[in-house]
Amino acid sequence: MIERSSDVVIVGAGVAGLTAATRLRREGKTVTVLEARERVGGRLENRDVEGAFLEIGGQWVSPDQTALLETLDELGIPTYERYREGESVFVDRARERHLYTGDLFPAPKETQDAIEALTVQLDELVAQMDPDRPWEHPQAEELDRISFEGWLAEQTDDKAAREAVALFIAGAMLTKPPHAFSALQALLMAASAGSFSNLVDPDFILDRRAVGGLQGVPLRLAEALGEDVLLGQPVRTIHWGDEGVVVESDGAVVRAKKAILAMAPVLYPRITFDPPMPRLQHQMHQHISMGFVIKVHAVYETPFWREAGLSGTAFGPYEVCHEAYDNSNHEDSRGTLVGFVSDRFADEMFRLSPEDRKARILDSMAQYYGDEARNPVVYYESDWGTEEWTRGAYAASFDLGGLVRYGAELRKAVGPMHFACSDLAGLGYQHVDGAIRMGRLVAGQIAEQLG
Repeated sequence: MIERSSDVVIVGAGVAGLTAATRLRREGKTVTVLEARERVGGRLENRDVEGAFLEIGGQWVSPDQTALLETLDELGIPTYERYREGESVFVDRARERHLYTGDLFPAPKETQDAIEALTVQLDELVAQMDPDRPWEHPQAEELDRISFEGWLAEQTDDKAAREAVALFIAGAMLTKPPHAFSALQALLMAASAGSFSNLVDPDFILDRRAVGGLQGVPLRLAEALGEDVLLGQPVRTIHWGDEGVVVESDGAVVRAKKAILAMAPVLYPRITFDPPMPRLQHQMHQHISMGFVIKVHAVYETPFWREAGLSGTAFGPYEVCHEAYDNSNHEDSRGTLVGFVSDRFADEMFRLSPEDRKARILDSMAQYYGDEARNPVVYYESDWGTEEWTRGAYAASFDLGGLVRYGAELRKAVGPMHFACSDLAGLGYQHVDGAIRMGRLVAGQIAEQLG
């Protein structure tokens, strides 16, 4: 059994926890990081699958993610642009394939007009929101009582427009059906990227990738922290009080003045707190849940779609695979497509055998790219829902009414215990950028308190 004493003990070696540890070290504080997994990175992971390099978790970098861009620069990790030359593909409800350029899906003029009107409305509402305090929005109460699906239905009778707009926040981001979260939660998702227009622009939100994979960020941070990062140490009990904390994992006991829980809030109940957390936290954490998405990687000998003049960008609100992109690696001659199967479609796919599931997903990919898409040389499904220390993806969000009811309490410290992860962020919410921001914020608060 390892026994240690530190100024701060951090539970979780994802980007938020490692950023906080790095900042506290710079302030002259001693730290110990306890990680349940046998690796660092949380929802970032590079993996070699049958000789193919895959980023099975988060991977993209957008211009608004300034905290991530600063960190990449500090660590000396270069980036490269996502391939985007050529036409995009849209598959409609009748499974008819349409090629297009620009931001708007091919649709009748009245539907395009309705999509543009909804975008203007959402941008105007987002402009009134501080993403760090969404519950203070002028219409917060009413927007948190209605589902995003219900709100869209109040704005337009054009069903195709509603479904297209819903896709960008429901399937593509929160990975929950649009009836399962509030319009206010949808606005927060858009505000985290600066606007709804930013969120729906793949050339913005999916701008760049890190050379060598985004897990390079936590790997380099952990390397600098050295023996202060302990792997394979799921935390079981936290004793806390005015004097500090005693944190017990499977193989370590750490005494510290402060603790940071740097993990998704859905995992807090995995820990026994002595004394128990206050009832407000117990209630709040029952109203937060993870989304559910399958990230599909299909590797081919060549990026054949480029020869057909396609960018690789594809959308189909009614398809099993609702969106897909060219995900070919830096200076790799092979081509890789990445597709996403979200919420209800993901539920449906996991009721099938692995063979039938693969066939259904590749059939959906073939709707975009042609029959050649059915025959990848490497195929892999990232299923974060089965990860014991994650339990979903991309992030956690509140149910209806939860953001106004509990949002202001989400980041507040409980005694010596502080909280930091991308799920709690405003700007950069559910992205690596948000994890860095939260790690910096909490480290600054603790350093000031410790003096």
